[in-house]
Amino acid sequence: MLLRAFGAKLGAKCHFYPGAKVWAPWNLRCEDRVTLGDGAEIYNPSPMYFGSHAIVSQGAYVCGATHLYNEPEFPMVSFPMRIGAYAWICARAIVAPGVNMGEGAVLGLGSVATKDLEPFGVYAGSPAKKVKTRLRSAIPSSVDSECEESTTD
Repeated sequence: MLLRAFGAKLGAKCHFYPGAKVWAPWNLRCEDRVTLGDGAEIYNPSPMYFGSHAIVSQGAYVCGATHLYNEPEFPMVSFPMRIGAYAWICARAIVAPGVNMGEGAVLGLGSVATKDLEPFGVYAGSPAKKVKTRLRSAIPSSVDSECEESTTD
């Protein structure tokens, strides 16, 4: 995959569709089987981490930076971010700068996450609010221990 040539660290069987965009491949870290759908975009001036089986669906946007609009220099500020294993960012959803998603969290169609999403929470709306809880049985039990190990580094 071309992203590796520019410094991305990708686990086995990651799939990035041809229309997907990654702003800074050298700041991208993905475990196994991460998917980035057509038209999805990752803006990552700081490191961004995706746990195994995380999905960013079509047209979704994960934004890792903003500007300090009250300062005359209008400086950019960027944030490292983590998207947990088996998290799903649905089509046309937006993850705001500095927002992290826990393992198994779901951000619904067209929703906007402005605060961290807890593990296994299902969120919808703008701003996104928790509307349900995802069953832990929705992911294989062997992944639970992998998730715990990978978040300690």
